[in-house]
Amino acid sequence: MTSGNLTETEQAVLDEIEEKDVDFLRLQFTDILGTVKNVSVPARQAEKAFEEGIYFDGSSIEGFVRIQESDMRLKPDPETFAILPWRKKEGSAAARMICDVYDTYTSEPFEGDPRRVLKNALDRANEMGYTVNAAPEPEFFLFEEDEEGRATTKTNDAGGYFDLAPKDLASDVRRDIIYGLESMGFEVEASHHEVAEGQHEINFTYDDALTTADNVGTFRTVVRAIAAQHDLHATFMPKPIPKINGSGMHTHISLFTEDGENAFHDDDDEFNLSEEAHAFTAGILEHAPAITAIANPTVNSYKRLVPGYEAPVYVAWSDRNRSALIRRPAARTPAASRIELRSPDPSCNPYLALAVMIHAGLDGIEQGLECPDPVRENIYDFDEQKREEYGIDTLPANLGEAVDALEEDEAMYSALGDHVASKFIEAKRQEFEEYLIDVSEWELDRYLETF
Repeated sequence: MTSGNLTETEQAVLDEIEEKDVDFLRLQFTDILGTVKNVSVPARQAEKAFEEGIYFDGSSIEGFVRIQESDMRLKPDPETFAILPWRKKEGSAAARMICDVYDTYTSEPFEGDPRRVLKNALDRANEMGYTVNAAPEPEFFLFEEDEEGRATTKTNDAGGYFDLAPKDLASDVRRDIIYGLESMGFEVEASHHEVAEGQHEINFTYDDALTTADNVGTFRTVVRAIAAQHDLHATFMPKPIPKINGSGMHTHISLFTEDGENAFHDDDDEFNLSEEAHAFTAGILEHAPAITAIANPTVNSYKRLVPGYEAPVYVAWSDRNRSALIRRPAARTPAASRIELRSPDPSCNPYLALAVMIHAGLDGIEQGLECPDPVRENIYDFDEQKREEYGIDTLPANLGEAVDALEEDEAMYSALGDHVASKFIEAKRQEFEEYLIDVSEWELDRYLETF
């Protein structure tokens, strides 16, 4: 396969398709709610995909376009080419590429594409002289399936934080997941059992923010596919089991200057954080309620965001403890100086979540926002009066409050763009209203025979 119209990277992809005997390509993109979609094409269409794009009906995708303007075009990013590990064992290889979405009629990037929303945030950072690095820590549960292959909430182990076999019966599953991730280019740093039974965490190295967002979508896909091979169901639902810890996706973030220096580090600061880092932190704290709608986008997210289960609900930062919304992790080298936002959960759209974090932080830098003092005490032990004394607010208590905060925050609404913001708010208001009129099993158990 050769063409004079292709870039060097695109040509390398064509060569690898031929060398690895790839028969199908999955062209992936993400809808506004964060669900990974894909259009499968024969591998022989790869050159056409690079040169012309692949057309699809955008009217069927959540939050994309109306029926009368439905023709959209996928343009694959050759840097994201990877062989799918679970297909290689079947005798033929399939690969995926992550795509940008374009408007067929204008040939411009589609404003409703979440990947474009993140790119816009990175463009703003570049204009200010920064690149953005990020690293997520996604957690997930592994559940057994029933006789018909449907998910249950029965865990296949009784392990706890950092437990070993025999309590951690899923160590072999995690091993296979790690092998699959590494075959797709991930550099896995650590893997361990989490606090709750059936809960796990696999950490991969930080990267530029766009690659990180791509990796989160890939991570979720790989975890689910390989868990299924073990007859297990992997879920990134934030709180699948009541009264135990939920799953979070703590996100580490830092800015680097054009000369490769960490803009967040300052040896002369008490916390080794620069003025930019303090202002960036202040920006996230300022916009935290609106960010919550994006970083915690489901009704179930707010079953995790309650005091007492290690989830941060208090709008503060700390250099020591994990009860605050933002933490400054210990850094062995100047290059590792960063902040950690602890509220996001793995049900979020990673492109939109990183975009609002970045815009909020850059807004803090541009406005020169003053960062409050860190809270070194355990905020979980504070009563309401003491929180008021320290000026500590709480995150929205439910999805409805969070969506209200997003709609009222002009900076975060603008960060998403009118198309994405309006469609997201519309979808989430509907979700919350459906939740409010539903009757749960808890209510039936509690009230049906009592009243």
